[in-house]
Amino acid sequence: MSLLHVDDVVVQFGGVTAVNHANFEVEAGTVTGLIGPNGAGKTTCFNVITGLQTPTSGRVSLDGRDITRMPVHRRSRKGIGRTFQRLEAFGSLTVADNVRVALDIHDGFRGMFRSVENDIDELLELVGIADYANERADSIPTGTARLLELARSLGTDPRLLLLDEPSSGLDESETEAFGELLRHLASEGRTVLMVEHDMDLVMNVCDVIHVLDFGTIIAQGTPAEIRANPVVQKAYLGYEDASEPAGSHARPRPAESGPAESGDDDTKVLAL
Repeated sequence: MSLLHVDDVVVQFGGVTAVNHANFEVEAGTVTGLIGPNGAGKTTCFNVITGLQTPTSGRVSLDGRDITRMPVHRRSRKGIGRTFQRLEAFGSLTVADNVRVALDIHDGFRGMFRSVENDIDELLELVGIADYANERADSIPTGTARLLELARSLGTDPRLLLLDEPSSGLDESETEAFGELLRHLASEGRTVLMVEHDMDLVMNVCDVIHVLDFGTIIAQGTPAEIRANPVVQKAYLGYEDASEPAGSHARPRPAESGPAESGDDDTKVLAL
């Protein structure tokens, strides 16, 4: 049985359909890609899965249990973690204290009886940013902040980790190391669902890829199958006939709406 099942999900904002009867599954212990052109509905799908957006119709299941109406904090307790496309670190805190917040929230009352210092060190070492432990989060490079968000999400011990454009800001060597980290997490039994525009990273680390276009899943398969799929090629080219020159029949794309990129404190908490 799949760990995550998105079943016939529709999301409408007024007259705009951001997600249109999307269906896909994510198997446990895999790295799965959710890709598509800008405005395809990827972040909106993430919002539905994590509870930031209530679908117009359809359902989301985790381990066979319907979580469509489950509050965000309970989904986190069930093992769903997330990073955001827009950086959501607590800027006035150090890198270590950002991770401490996640561990304290996850441990709750139990955290009063144990030290989390070793856990913080291990998580920062795992994602490769231990040298920045005492730096303020608003002073570190963008790529490092992405890895901080990952460490903070891992502090909640998620079974399912949703990463929204996690390689943004990473250079080539950092992206390669990040891909190895994702494979390591999967080998430990964690499940990763990733929205990403770096196709080299997606093709190298994903076991399965789902392609979203205009809110609809248009293809799914292994990286080799997706790379060779003419429907996917056409969707990414952005015009109806792949034999025509770019821009000759460009299709306008609706911008995704809703709470996807909110920068308030609520999204910082939800990232935990």
